[in-house]
Amino acid sequence: MFNNYDFSGKKILIAEDERTNYLFLEALLKRTNAILIWAETGKTALEAVQKDSAIDLVLMDIKMPEMNGYEATHEIKKIRPQLPIIAQTAYALAGEKEKILSAGCDDYLSKPIMGKILLEKIDNYLNKK
Repeated sequence: MFNNYDFSGKKILIAEDERTNYLFLEALLKRTNAILIWAETGKTALEAVQKDSAIDLVLMDIKMPEMNGYEATHEIKKIRPQLPIIAQTAYALAGEKEKILSAGCDDYLSKPIMGKILLEKIDNYLNKK
């Protein structure tokens, strides 16, 4: 089921402070042939986007040190308004989705991440017809 996705040549920035969560995403996305970059804070995610205009999509954890996902998304969208950002959060509280989307994220996933749903969402943004 996961082998249906081919993101060859696409660069995905994973903004995630928890190593185990990053390793899960890495294992899931490795099979898609995407190029992966890991940023452990919102600040390093912003710096990565500033330095690398070839990033095609960002997976943004909301709760991160130095700069949270809301702030990082807001700053990234100032530089690259068209860059798709998919938020991921373990805190799926009432109103959270609206807050995430109003911060500038294009889409949203609650943790635990379901691999199939994540891949479908990424495919939707990277392979728009």
